[in-house]
Amino acid sequence: MGQKDEAEYRLKAFQGFQVDEALMKLAGPKAYFMHCLPAERGVEVTNGVVEAPYSIVFPQAENRMHAQNAIMLHLLGF
Repeated sequence: MGQKDEAEYRLKAFQGFQVDEALMKLAGPKAYFMHCLPAERGVEVTNGVVEAPYSIVFPQAENRMHAQNAIMLHLLGF
């Protein structure tokens, strides 16, 4: 969640706002879970959701890395 100096405040403010299996079930069978990572497992999202078949966080992170590399190469003139 970032801002480690505000961790206690944020834990209280966002209590009850965790992505879990029940929420994903409510989203429906065509829903995917995406997160820009790093995710605070057990706080923002449960381990079960991150590791589930409908989670695409790791392909998303890999694609972001390739996009960032392409932008860097473009800016460097390659």
